[in-house]
Amino acid sequence: MIESFDARRGWRRKDYFSFDPETTNNRMALTSGILGLEALRRPCDVVFTTDSRYLSTGMKQWVHAWASRGWRRKAGSIENLDLWKRLVEEARRHRVEWRWVRGHTGHAKNEYANMLAMRAARGGESSDGLVPSGFEEWLEGQMEREKYLEYLDVPPEEPFRPDAPPATR
Repeated sequence: MIESFDARRGWRRKDYFSFDPETTNNRMALTSGILGLEALRRPCDVVFTTDSRYLSTGMKQWVHAWASRGWRRKAGSIENLDLWKRLVEEARRHRVEWRWVRGHTGHAKNEYANMLAMRAARGGESSDGLVPSGFEEWLEGQMEREKYLEYLDVPPEEPFRPDAPPATR
């Protein structure tokens, strides 16, 4: 889900999801970053929230070292190098803060993203770009089941702290 908040108009949200039968969780995490950043038409300040330590740690730490060594690791080749390089290229257009949240612990937006991913996997489908978000309806349905009752749909109070942009080499 991609969202932005305007004090006058409120939330604007779009969803995206992808399916690939010949992939891994790590490749899908990287693909989520690529597709999300690629969907933004102009450079933006982005908070990318993920439950993938592979993605968040990779973008905060690993890619910097890899790029400085010519895209090599001390201990051998880099898995998913094609996707890491694509993600770095997309991230360079923006100021990005990579935030990690623990998965499956009741973080409403993360649970919604997980639902989108599971639905895409079960149906073997991709959104092929941004589509209208169903977050509000999903959340309403969850609240009817007495889940996420404390959730407030307000902009986060956490300040934006962009991570160092990935180097290229």
